This record gives sequence, structure tokens and C-alpha cells, in this order.
Amino acid sequence: MNINRIIISRTDSIGDVMLTLPMCGVLKKHLPACEIIFLGRTYTKAVIECSSFVDHFENWDEWNDTSPQNQIDQLTKWKADVIIHVFPRKEILWVAKRARITWRIATGRRLQTITKCNKLVFFTRKNSQLHEAQLNIKLLSPLGIKDTYATTELADLSGFSAPTAPTEQYVLAKANVQIDNSTVRQRIVLHPLSQGSAVEWGLKNFQQLIDLLDPNECDVFITGTKAEGERIKQKHTWSGNHVHVLCGVFNLEELIVFISTCDVLVAASTGPLHIAAALGIRAIGLYSPKRPIHSGRWAPLGVDAHVLVSDKHPVKGEYLDIDPDKVLNLID
Repeated sequence: MNINRIIISRTDSIGDVMLTLPMCGVLKKHLPACEIIFLGRTYTKAVIECSSFVDHFENWDEWNDTSPQNQIDQLTKWKADVIIHVFPRKEILWVAKRARITWRIATGRRLQTITKCNKLVFFTRKNSQLHEAQLNIKLLSPLGIKDTYATTELADLSGFSAPTAPTEQYVLAKANVQIDNSTVRQRIVLHPLSQGSAVEWGLKNFQQLIDLLDPNECDVFITGTKAEGERIKQKHTWSGNHVHVLCGVFNLEELIVFISTCDVLVAASTGPLHIAAALGIRAIGLYSPKRPIHSGRWAPLGVDAHVLVSDKHPVKGEYLDIDPDKVLNLID
């Protein structure tokens, strides 16, 4: 079959989308003339549009609540030859079948994919030794792409770079960062919360790390959503004149640009961690050893990406047991 257009469907969170972007690079490597359409959500649009390998972003949120016929029409208009259901959402599986997309690819371990897709790939994610990005590449086997990629190779295949707008100057001004070229101060981003997507390190551990950092040599920026900032305020007050709270200050495009201007980001397995790694800054991920949320599956991909793993999975109400000195060593 002559493949001209491929739709990649992944309508979940930022971290999941970041680890799907290497699939776009692999497709362009093997099928350089194909057009790649990424079906995502408003929440992840800014991330998807940062990949040079994505030709067009399509927003599922804009037609999710419309009529079934309109959804079919929206998918049909692209005249796609292939749709890859990386995140098999039943509504999209249904629409893709009725849009008569020739090849509909998904894992073969769910009833809804078996009945809606005609190219099934059989593997298990939960018990696999492979990284999430490597597992995603398995879905390309019906297209004759059966290469095995190391995670170091996949890190170079996301095509990810910070947007040119907004500018660095605008974002730094919004963060109230004073640029003083006469001194060199390290910019360290701490992203304490995870919106429930990962086991957290705890605010006290982040504060201990801040206390270990030299205030004469670095600036520390606390990031998160506005809601996360309010949650933090109820539990903790950051100490240190070199600490700047930026929760709720940026939209996603601005956050990506801001991270690109920094030197280090520390977080649990969250979207900002994966963004930092893809931008090439030092990304330090904090992980539980528990499957399937362990670093072997979800580690950030990048030339300067690192992980620290707790000795044990914390019980309910507790946090990752990782010594702040270990994080400091990686920062240094």
C-alpha cells in the first residue's frame, strides 16, 4: 500500500505524548514523504507542535462533543491511509472504523481494538522490560518497520525544540528574572507536584534540597499549575531569597520556553521532566521502583537525563525515600 498520510492518536497526558513523539521521527526516517497528523488534546497541543516531525495537529477536544457524523467527517477529510491508536480510546476507535481508514493499528489485547482495528500487534506493556517509547515503536511493525531502537536513539527522534514564540525575553520578564551577564547563576527548576500522575518526593524533601543549594550561585524556580500553587500554599512556605514561585504564571508554551533557558529540572515522572530532557537540559527524575511506574518504563529521554530511584515504593501518605544529597550531587 502507498502510504501518504498517517494519523497518530494519543489523547492523554503530556508525559505520554512526549514519549510518543519519537514514533514520528521513526516514521519520517522510514517513510520520509508521509504526512503525519497527530490527534491530541488542547492540553497537549503546545507540546505536539514543538516536534518538527509532526505536520499537523488535530484537536480531539474540538469534536469530542459533536455528532458522530461530524466526527466521522472530520477524520475522513484527511484521507489518511493509516491510523495508529497509541492510546486506544473507544470513541476514536469507533470513528476511525466508520471513517474507513484502510489500516487501523492498535495492540491486540483489548476487545474494543480487536473489533475496531484490522492490524493488531500483540505485546504487553505492564510486564515488558522495554521503555514506553520502545513499546510504542512496536506498533509500527504492520508498516514493515521492525527495527529495535535504543532509548538513546529515540531521544534524538522526537524532533522537539522550544517554540520561537513567545520569546525568551518575554518569558523571563514574565518570570521576573533579572538577566545579569556579569555573573553566572545556575537556574534550577523544581516541579514538586504531579497531578496524581506519579509518586511524589514531598515538599519537605524539595525544601531540604533548596537548603543545600548555595544561594549565591543559583536561582530556584518552583513551577506548577495555579491549582498546584494553591495546594502548596496550604501545606508549605518556601524559604530562601533565591527561591521564586512561578506556579500558574505560564501557559504551556511559555513554560517550555522558560525550561529551555534553565540548567536543571528536578521532578517526579511528570510532563515537565520529559520536556526538560527533550530540550537537552539536565533532567533529574525521581522514581519509585514499583512496576509499571518504574524508571525502566518511564525514564526521561535526553542526552542529559538522569534518574534516582527510591529503595522501596512508599506506603500511602508517604513519599519517595531519596536523599536530597543525591539530587544535589547530580545538580553539581
